[in-house]
Amino acid sequence: MLITRPKKQPLIAGNLYSRMTCNQQVIRDAGCGWTFEMATITKKELMDRIAEREGFKRVIVKRVVQAFLDSIVQELSDGNRLEFRDFGVFESRMRASRDAQNPKTMDKVHVPSKRTVKFKVGRVMKMRLHSTPPAMDAATGLTVEASAPKTRKSASKDGKTVPRR
Repeated sequence: MLITRPKKQPLIAGNLYSRMTCNQQVIRDAGCGWTFEMATITKKELMDRIAEREGFKRVIVKRVVQAFLDSIVQELSDGNRLEFRDFGVFESRMRASRDAQNPKTMDKVHVPSKRTVKFKVGRVMKMRLHSTPPAMDAATGLTVEASAPKTRKSASKDGKTVPRR
């Protein structure tokens, strides 16, 4: 990932991103002063980097990574919750059925309930994400603002608002 600030030399964000040969998407400056490239890393490229960094054969790394991913899919399909400390939590959730509208024909359509996966970011990943330049929306090119904390009415008699926990 190449990160640059206006009127300064480019900064290379770690050895991991210095040799990118994959699909890259340029995110332009939207008034925040940052310009950087976002890359799509494939499983093959990730395995090649791990094999090179750790000194293992690529075949061994491929088997381990694939077994790990298969185990995650199996546990989620069994309805289990996967918790990786400091990384995050994967949960299988049921999305309720609803009535929607086809935007092309304007017909009402029933969308059945389905299972989906929810990921909650862990502490270390959250800290790493907040220490990098602000996120940019690729469609609009504008910075993505952090949402303000939601508030609710207090149970107290004075009716002050307090942050939702």
